[in-house]
Formats: sequence, structure tokens, C-alpha cells
Amino acid sequence: MDKKVKVVPCSGIGKVYGLMAREAVLKTVLELCPEKSETVCLAYIVTGDKEVKERIEGFDCITVDGCPKMCAAKNVSIAGGIVIEEIKILDTVKEHQGKTFGSPTLLNADGEAVISEIATKIAKKINEIN
Repeated sequence: MDKKVKVVPCSGIGKVYGLMAREAVLKTVLELCPEKSETVCLAYIVTGDKEVKERIEGFDCITVDGCPKMCAAKNVSIAGGIVIEEIKILDTVKEHQGKTFGSPTLLNADGEAVISEIATKIAKKINEIN
């Protein structure tokens, strides 16, 4: 049985906070917790892909959303994933007032620093679970 925590970012295409969500998740699953976590594409969850639904249904999931709509958290829950943590990019960027983070396609140094901070939060939660 696969015990990896599923970490699902929002799509947020065309938004810097969406890019930050995706990059933080990739940093987590590829660098910080590769043996304990994996990511799942939100688009497949939203479209009801059977294989992806089976991968998340009943499993621990962490969602990372870039805006208040919380699309990742809502759709993972609808698909049967157990959302154990909802990470909100906006909560972290509020702590860095006055900074810019890059563009929807490229993060600057401040953006990279914030995604490292968020990835560390995600990894900490994954390690608490495992």
C-alpha cells in the first residue's frame, strides 16, 4: 500500500502565487521528502480521472493554494482525499509585505526564498505524519 503523502498544488496558471504553489510542491517532493511524498496534478483530479482518484481517495493529502478560492483543497476533498493540511500561499506572503516575488513565469530571489519557506513547512508536516 502506498503511504506517500499526496501534495497537490493549485494550477494558478498566469499568477505568481500559482507558480509559487507549484514550485514549493516540486521542491518538497523532489528535494526535501522524495521518499515520503508525491504530487498529483490538480487538472486530473478536477476532470475526474479514475487513476488519479484512486491514488488520492482515502490517502493523506496536503494542498497548496495560491488564492482564496482554495481550488486544490476543495477538489481533493471532493475526490475523496483526506486533506490533513491546507497551505495558503497568501498567508506566507503577508509576512513579507513590500516585496515582489517575480512574475507568473519566473520567480525572483524573494520568491525563491518564500517557496523554500513554504516547502520547509510542507516537509515538516510530512515528517510529522511519517
